[in-house]
Amino acid sequence: MNFDLNDEQKAWKKSVHDFVGKVIKPKAREVDENEEFNWESVRKGGPIGLTGMSIPEEYGGSNVDSISSAIAMEELGWGCGSTALAFAAHNGLGTAPLTLYGSENLKKKWLPRVADGKSKLAALALTEPGAGSDLQGGVITKAHKDGNEWVINGAKMWCTNASIAEYIITLVRTDLKGGSKSLSMILVPTDSKGLKIGSHEKKMGLRGSPTSGVTYDNVRVPLENLVGPEGRGLHQALATLDAGRISIGALSTGLAQAAMEAAIDYVRERKAFGRSIAEFQAIQFKLADMAAEIEIARTMVHKAAWAKDQGRPFNKEAAIAKLFATEMAERACYEAIQIHGGNGYSREYPVERIYRDARLMTIGEGTSEIQRLVIARHVLASE
Repeated sequence: MNFDLNDEQKAWKKSVHDFVGKVIKPKAREVDENEEFNWESVRKGGPIGLTGMSIPEEYGGSNVDSISSAIAMEELGWGCGSTALAFAAHNGLGTAPLTLYGSENLKKKWLPRVADGKSKLAALALTEPGAGSDLQGGVITKAHKDGNEWVINGAKMWCTNASIAEYIITLVRTDLKGGSKSLSMILVPTDSKGLKIGSHEKKMGLRGSPTSGVTYDNVRVPLENLVGPEGRGLHQALATLDAGRISIGALSTGLAQAAMEAAIDYVRERKAFGRSIAEFQAIQFKLADMAAEIEIARTMVHKAAWAKDQGRPFNKEAAIAKLFATEMAERACYEAIQIHGGNGYSREYPVERIYRDARLMTIGEGTSEIQRLVIARHVLASE
C-alpha cells in the first residue's frame, strides 16, 4: 500500500493549492463576516475541474480519482471552510449519486449543467426534523405516482447548497409500508412549482456556506427523475455518505493545517519574557502534537480514498478517517487559539473563524457517535 502521490496528483495538488491561495483564502474572512457565498470560487474553479470531480468527462466533468478529490478538499478546507463545504456538498452529495445511480438520460440532461462552474451547484436533501441519523425510520417526506409524474410532499432541513443549486436530489418515502426498501431518491429542479427554499440558517460557523430548509408542496417532477431503482434510496444514501466522509475528513485536515500554520506564524512574531514564544517548550509541544495528528489524519484519509479507488470495501476506513480527522481538527483549532492567547478569541485573527468552522465537522455526514458505531460493528464482526 503506497500513499506517495504520483506525478499527476502532485501537479493537481499544486494547481489547486495555488488556486485556493489566490482566489479563496484571501476572501475567507469576508465570506464569513458577510455570510455570502464565494461565487468567484465556482466560476474560476470550474475550468480547473473543482466542480466536476465526481462527474465523468463525457458529461463535462474532470472525474478525478478519490485521492485527488481528497487532496482538493484538504486544500479547499485550508483556504476557507465555508467554500470547501459547498464544494464538498456539490461533488460528494449533489453530483456523485446522479453519476453512480442516475439513468443515462438523467445524467445527460443535468450533469453538464453543473459540471463547469458556469451555472449553479447541486445539492442533496436527506435530513428532516425527525430524521437525522435515523433515515430509515425518520423520513416522512413522501412521493407518489400520478400519471407520468411523481408528486412530492414534505420538508427537509439543513440542506447545504439548496439556495445555490440547480437541482436537489431528495430522499423520499415511496412505500408507506416502511422497511429498508421504502425510500427512493428523486431529482427535483429548484425551479419546480411548489418547491420553497427557506432563508439561510444563522450558524455558528461556515457562515458563507448557505444552508436552508426546503419544503415540497405537491411538487411534480417526471417519473424519469427517479435516481436509481425505486426502493433503493436508503442504500444509495448510505453509500453516498460513506464516500462523503472521506471528503469531510480531508476538509477537516485542511482546517487543522490552516490553524497550525496561523499558530506558527504567530509564535514566530510574538514575544514574551524577552524572547520569542516559539522558544518555549510548552508551545513547541503543542505544535508537535498538531503536526503529528494532522499527518495521521491525512494518511488515514488517503488510505480510505485508496481503498475506494481500488474498489475495496471502505466503510470502516472512511468512518475512522472522518472520526479522527474531525475530532483532531477541533483539538488543533483549540490549541491554536490557546497559543494566540487573548488574540485567538478575536475575529482579527483567523483561528477564531477556523475553530467555528471546524465545529460542524463532527456532526455533519454522520456524527462522531455514528462513526464509532460503524467502526465498532466492523471490529466486532471481524472477531
